[in-house]
Amino acid sequence: MSATAIGDAELARSIAEEAGALLHRLQHAGGSGAELGAEGDRAANALILERLRAARPGEFILSEESEDDPARCAARRCWIIDPLDGTSEYAAMRADWAVHVGLSIDGHPAAGAVALPARGRVLSSEGCAAAPPARVPPRIVVSRSRPPVEAVAVAEALGGALVPMGSAGAKAMAVVTGEADIYLHSGGQYVWDNCAPAAVALAAGLHVSRLDGSPLVYNRADTWLPDLLICAPPVAKTVLAVLAAR
Repeated sequence: MSATAIGDAELARSIAEEAGALLHRLQHAGGSGAELGAEGDRAANALILERLRAARPGEFILSEESEDDPARCAARRCWIIDPLDGTSEYAAMRADWAVHVGLSIDGHPAAGAVALPARGRVLSSEGCAAAPPARVPPRIVVSRSRPPVEAVAVAEALGGALVPMGSAGAKAMAVVTGEADIYLHSGGQYVWDNCAPAAVALAAGLHVSRLDGSPLVYNRADTWLPDLLICAPPVAKTVLAVLAAR
């Protein structure tokens, strides 16, 4: 099959899986710390850019690890990638890091894949199984270093438990797979942190929005997209009501 015949989600999955395998090899080749993280970022970014440019020549790519081209904002299609989401977890030899390859079409997270190489998994927006029903009380995945005050408020209101976890991709995929029930983040993310995870979560039938309930919009000039809610649709109404009442 030619590169142009490969669907967007299939392409995202293939590239995320290949970049994840490269990162996994580097992680177990003897490096450590900040040097390992920097090398992982560089190597995975180079691989993803090369594969996307070969398969989708002329399309824009917005990467955390590359210089931005403002001309992308006028394009309907823009690939949004995080070659290594959770660099600190990766450098510390933890398992909760990810590779994000997402595609925005008309500002919507239309397709994507999230690789979890340390767990041997890749989740894609194509063929994604429906997320399991949320449990009661819910498990809420949060940052290991700075749990959002909003997540604490939701946990208190719903009797839920906070579960610290590393990268944004790992947290979002925990909800997709049913290991967690809510991913609520505030305090700062960029579009590459959540575009691919949002595409996969939407494909799994989950609610995905900003904390005020508005949709996530991509390929704007400003790459800052600071807050995020991923959960089952029946849970979203309750969570948004708790947040609105604060």
